[in-house]
Amino acid sequence: MAIGTTQPLVDVQSSHDHRDIDITKVGIRKLRYPIELATRDNGPQQTTAMVNMYVSLDRSFKGTHMSRFVEILNEHRAALDIHDLRYLLADMKKRLDAGDAHIELTFPFFIDRAAPVTGQKGLMAYDCQVAAELDHNNKATTCFGVSVPVTTLCPCSKEMSDYGAHNQRSIVSVSWRCTESIWLEDMIELVESQGSSPIYSLLKRPDEKWVTERAYDHPKFVEDMVRDITAELRRDERVVWFRVESENEESIHTHNAYALIEEERG
Repeated sequence: MAIGTTQPLVDVQSSHDHRDIDITKVGIRKLRYPIELATRDNGPQQTTAMVNMYVSLDRSFKGTHMSRFVEILNEHRAALDIHDLRYLLADMKKRLDAGDAHIELTFPFFIDRAAPVTGQKGLMAYDCQVAAELDHNNKATTCFGVSVPVTTLCPCSKEMSDYGAHNQRSIVSVSWRCTESIWLEDMIELVESQGSSPIYSLLKRPDEKWVTERAYDHPKFVEDMVRDITAELRRDERVVWFRVESENEESIHTHNAYALIEEERG
């Protein structure tokens, strides 16, 4: 055959597989991708997500078409809405001839946080996650998540000590499913309000005094954190399922302290 002559390329992925085994999820992982987020107060925010995309694979097909995942993401980029990923997932199901489709996004979300006394502003970064799926009955489910650092001061240490009390940085992770959209900012602020003190990226001396005294006046065990946040989430009728985890990076122990509560409404 002469050089430059073309012939049809073999589509191996679409060929028949003889093992007769369905695959639950197949796709791409760890694709770094720019996304735009709607925010509660300051318009759109540009950030970078780590994206995972999967579909189920019927037993009759040898493989899926990996390049189509990126094509679909590119085509939906301008209208990507973390609160409504149904159209993207439906496109994945159709283009990849799949029974169900899944997408996961992990990204930093930034909030300009003012110091409590001086008002000096500094950006705080929060790790966020969105996982959405569209099943074989076209039922869409989306789970959101945020990880929020706070200060917690040990009630036991405060009770026993003549001088001060030990505190630590706590990482509180909340995941939830809801019937109506909840701003990431709202969930972050809920968590911060339940700590001994919020954490700030920029503090001057008057702010440090306020943070120290605020923590001392609001001691919290790791158990208190998950219970207090759970009490708040129970009052929000939009939340149909949640998981609250709190992990203390202990300042006087070689281990971390941890607690978790998971509940589903009804």
